[in-house]
Amino acid sequence: MIRIALADDHKLFAKGLEGLIEEHEGFLVTGLFPNGKELLEYLDSEEVDLVLTDLNMPIVDGFGVLRHCKKHHPNLKVIVLSMYDEEKIFKECASLGADAFILKDADPDELIFTIIEVHEGRFLMDFKRVIQQSDVTPFFDAFREKYRLSRRETQILKLISDGLLNRDIADQLSLSIQTIETHRKNIHQKLQVSSRIELIKKVNEMHL
Repeated sequence: MIRIALADDHKLFAKGLEGLIEEHEGFLVTGLFPNGKELLEYLDSEEVDLVLTDLNMPIVDGFGVLRHCKKHHPNLKVIVLSMYDEEKIFKECASLGADAFILKDADPDELIFTIIEVHEGRFLMDFKRVIQQSDVTPFFDAFREKYRLSRRETQILKLISDGLLNRDIADQLSLSIQTIETHRKNIHQKLQVSSRIELIKKVNEMHL
């Protein structure tokens, strides 16, 4: 059982994240905290395996959580959740000892994958991977809004247009092939196409 403490001042997001995590066997959220201060008080008296922390929180923010954890709980794994895909913020988290950095609009299975990798000591901090999660041009952003595509769907669409196959995309994004196939079905439905050829044709027509 991986015991997880979660700190985020947005209650709805935190509760949703708790439900998502506990859908997976072997995961237990032991506490939800609206700020870093309450989280750190909890960690000083209770044992957990991993912390998920937002950066922008009242009283004690995510940077403060990282400083405290790495000083007083050096064996505790800490994953940062952030809205910001800025290299400066990433580097600050890395310098403070974060074990992983995940954007808040990442796919749920990417978060679960990262939790497992971090818990088992296999994850490496890599800003290029964070950038991959949000690597969409302004034109792609407009395209995404028009067709109501998620950020992940837009990213996969770009990789498809680059000629990558499902297995290649899965390997590049560290996702399962089944996840990629599900995203592709959703993309086909939203763009009203029924084949890869039609999909590429639409992409080309939009000059993407």
